[in-house]
Order: sequence, then C-alpha cells, then structure tokens
Amino acid sequence: MLVEFNKLPETSKIWIYQANRSFTPEELEEIKNKLDQFITKWTAHGADLNAGYEIKYKRFITIALDQNINQATGCSIDASVHFIQQLETDYKVDLMDKMNVSYKQGEYVAYKSLTDFRKMAKNRSVSPNTIVFNNLVNTIAEYRSDWEVPAKESWHNRFLN
Repeated sequence: MLVEFNKLPETSKIWIYQANRSFTPEELEEIKNKLDQFITKWTAHGADLNAGYEIKYKRFITIALDQNINQATGCSIDASVHFIQQLETDYKVDLMDKMNVSYKQGEYVAYKSLTDFRKMAKNRSVSPNTIVFNNLVNTIAEYRSDWEVPAKESWHNRFLN
C-alpha cells in the first residue's frame, strides 16, 4: 500500500539508491509513476506492505517500509531489487553500486568513485566539513538526522586523515 513518505513512522526501514547522474524532469515523472505502481502492489507473502518513497536532488531514490505493519521478506526484498535493476536498465543509470560517494559542492551534488573521493580527501579537495550522503542509514529517523552530514560525522571520515 502506497503511503506518503512523511506519514510513515520514524522507525520505518529505508533503502537508499543513489544514481550516478541526475534524472531529467521527464525521467523523474516516469520514475515516480513506476514507483507508485510498484509500491501499490508490493507485498510480502500476499500481505500489503505500507511503504512510500522520496526522490531527492534528482538522484536519490529512498524507499521506506513501515515494518510495524508487515515486515519485508526475502521475496519482497528481491522484488524491490528487481524493480531498481529495471530502472537501471530503462534509464541507463547506476543505482546499485555502493562503492561510490555523493557529496555537495555548494548546491550541486557531485558523484565520485570511492577511489577518487579518497584521492580528493588526500589532496584536501574535500574537507571534514564537506557535506556527504551517508546511504548506510537504516530508518527514517536516521535518514533525517544522519544522511546528509559533514564528512567528519560519517563513515567517510576515515579518508580525511
């Protein structure tokens, strides 16, 4: 069952998929329609899942699930992964690679490989105060407080020394 993202409980489980490029306005509309359709039909062993999504900065797709109602199962998680993989194919974009880093340069969101980010940190092209996106957060509460943070407050800090 599709639920407005902001109406889901803070304890809701989340999955964040970062794109290696920004989506166009047309692509965003299509992706929202596809997400609406997928989440409306998303189930676990036939039971509806209360879930919602949010797309930020034209490149981050965050899917949230209220596990207080029904929990995700292996099959429902597989279905969501297949859905994301289909988006990758449809839009020729990378959403699943966790070995990349997104960070802010002013209002612009940059995307680099982990290797390049490490080099930039060594060269001081990024600083401890550079805003990074911690896609390892697990709940909506963590997403709101710990997703968009200075590098020094995230796992990215290990590259800054």
